[in-house]
Amino acid sequence: MQVASGIDLSATNSEHTPEKIEDGKQGVSLFHCDLYDTEIVHKIAQVFLPGIATACVDNTTGDMFKTPASVAGDLRKEMVEYITERSENFVAESVIIEGGPEAEAFDHPYDIISDFVDDFASSKRNLLSRVSGWLLSEKREDKIDDFIQEMEISRFWLVDKRQVIARVVLKNVDYKNEYHCGMKFDSAEELAEHVQSCGFRSTTCANMGCNAIFSLRNLEKHDSACAFKVIPCEQKCSDNVMRREMDRHCITVCPMRLVSCPFYAVGCQSTLPHSMLEQHRSDDIHSHLLCVLRSIHKEASDEDLKQRVDQLEKASSSIQLANIRDVRSLISAVKDLEIKLGPFRLKSENKDAEETGEAPKL
Repeated sequence: MQVASGIDLSATNSEHTPEKIEDGKQGVSLFHCDLYDTEIVHKIAQVFLPGIATACVDNTTGDMFKTPASVAGDLRKEMVEYITERSENFVAESVIIEGGPEAEAFDHPYDIISDFVDDFASSKRNLLSRVSGWLLSEKREDKIDDFIQEMEISRFWLVDKRQVIARVVLKNVDYKNEYHCGMKFDSAEELAEHVQSCGFRSTTCANMGCNAIFSLRNLEKHDSACAFKVIPCEQKCSDNVMRREMDRHCITVCPMRLVSCPFYAVGCQSTLPHSMLEQHRSDDIHSHLLCVLRSIHKEASDEDLKQRVDQLEKASSSIQLANIRDVRSLISAVKDLEIKLGPFRLKSENKDAEETGEAPKL
């Protein structure tokens, strides 16, 4: 299927240069700054292709003699004229609807223009495409998506040409000059000087790997969220990490990531930074031995077990025990030491032995 890509609207081919206009009040020529919010213009331009695709599909649904591609050129021209006219009348219509000259329209320009595009597409539905079952069907959505892809492949309406239209309609609806510059100058020299510092001048991100283009006034906003910016670790380790890699760093390699004590399984409930594990094993060897003995001698009291811990520490180097990294190895070491110390008798058993004249056991 061939898309009517040979049709170029004059509006989409025009060069967007600084505008020189006649000021009727002062009778002098003024030079207008023509800079816009780059991100908003691009976002608006992205709406046009799905809009024209929807109009073309719905306009030719069920027609054996027409395809979306066969009407694309004409409908594109109609859509540009429609949204341009709607945008030119937007401020006046808003005043009438809101009820007075002081009334204000609070919608974002993107939402306003998206509504224009939707209204145009809806107006192009033929009788068959107006059936609710078709409008809600997945088949319709698939046909629209396929036609969008076809237009992109055939370069039917390039984004730079769509952006020219986007800038025009944005200027029409952005009466507060929040997304385009409204400055006027008496000479081209003054305009050129202004452009160098204009908040709407396009700039690129300086962070390595980021290809974002945005208006100068949005530099701080972009920088605060740029995925490629290198920033200090959120967990306060000494590393500087790319923002997009922060979550992975914090979870996998950051020395300050929180981990459970390796002896959690036998009762140590401590949660601490990974970098503190060695110190924790060394400082808490006594409590870790107590946890292990509790798991081995379940019938013993804490008083008996604490005495046994003292015996174990005397029988082995505390440094050697502190270097043990996991539960299995510590249990094995404790059992070896208990063999060396001899059977573990509870205090109640020693008391019974004394009453019968037997020698108490350790």
